[in-house]
Amino acid sequence: MGCMYKANGLYSRMAVGAVLLAAGAGRRLGGRPKALLELAGVPLVMRQLVALSGAGVDEVVVVLGHHADAVEAAIGQLPITLVRNPSPDEGQASSVRAGLRALSPRLDAVLVALADQPLIGSQDITMLIGAYKKRGDAMMVVPRVATGDGEPRPGNPIIFDATLREQWLAGAADLACRKWRDAHGELVRWFDTDNRRFGIDIDTPDDLERFAASTGHRLTWPSPAGGVPA
Repeated sequence: MGCMYKANGLYSRMAVGAVLLAAGAGRRLGGRPKALLELAGVPLVMRQLVALSGAGVDEVVVVLGHHADAVEAAIGQLPITLVRNPSPDEGQASSVRAGLRALSPRLDAVLVALADQPLIGSQDITMLIGAYKKRGDAMMVVPRVATGDGEPRPGNPIIFDATLREQWLAGAADLACRKWRDAHGELVRWFDTDNRRFGIDIDTPDDLERFAASTGHRLTWPSPAGGVPA
């Protein structure tokens, strides 16, 4: 996946990889795979992959866990790396680590993205990479989304210096994005934005209803014939 960056003296070539998390059990949605919810007939995990490719991301690892066979059937034909987290119930950090292990060592920066964000597009990924290029001395850039109550909230995806990968893989099992961010605030650059796409993901039936009410579009489950439990 990926596209060409300009490679003359005015532009530095930055290799970006991505870990896309699609290992969840979807327990709050009846035990069904959130990654396979469809918007306009396209699974959310596929929408994320299209967004990453369109933004020029060079390499993508998708981490599977619960519902791995069903998710792999939807995306296995693409030029991506699929890995299975053998212990997805150990939490998101375990899936992040599984994805980081599978990335090649040639990267300058790594994105971690969620498979259940319906509205993230290539322009949003490009915007985040652009903020990372202007990060100064920071090692991680996290979108922070303005909300109606005046309290901005962290969003996703995030992007960080690839050198952090080795630190995290060598450290405690639960050391990953959020814990590192909380412990190293001086090395985090907040990308403040009113782009609410960074703050929308799907966890519960209420999230589905809020999404429909705010966008006018409904997320639907694929038919059981597609390998997804009804």
